[in-house]
Amino acid sequence: MDSSSRNSGQNPAPSVDGLDLEGVRRRDPRALEDFFEAFFDRVFTHLRRLLGNESAAQDAAQDVFLKIHRGAHLLDPDRDPGPWVMTIATNVCRDLWRSGGYRLGSASSSLEGTPGLAERLPSETRDPEGDAIAAERARLVREALGRLREPLREVVVLREYEGLGYEQIAAITGLNEAAVRKRYSRALSELGKTLQKAGL
Repeated sequence: MDSSSRNSGQNPAPSVDGLDLEGVRRRDPRALEDFFEAFFDRVFTHLRRLLGNESAAQDAAQDVFLKIHRGAHLLDPDRDPGPWVMTIATNVCRDLWRSGGYRLGSASSSLEGTPGLAERLPSETRDPEGDAIAAERARLVREALGRLREPLREVVVLREYEGLGYEQIAAITGLNEAAVRKRYSRALSELGKTLQKAGL
């Protein structure tokens, strides 16, 4: 997938300009409120893509921001807080996957309401039949992504939707960069096989 298609589907990084990161470190209520407001949409969308449904994402988002509050003293005010926030969010998902209480919903509800990879492909025609075909393709991509094992889905979401580089993904996942590239390649291969079987 080329960078133009990836960048068109990623969440825009929230602006940290004007955020009082020192205040966040001190757990100043106003600074924390502004910080949560700046990052909530990005975190929630990330969680929904990884967990597969809105309800689980809402519960996980509460946990993420509680962990941010508790770990605020660890924030480096001289660095972009985005990777730190996304690491916490990703780790919350990993904890859920390991807990045994978490189970993916049916494939039909997987990543519901989330733009799929195929949806980001440019369309030359905008007609009812074309829209119906595009919607069906998007559904098949969402289902295929939802069927990936969690570690594979994780790198696809971080790479394709968050637009992160391999080095950043390595920092979040605790893998080395070569392992991230290998896992991402395997994920795309499995996605391709699933979509080929679906006739996409």
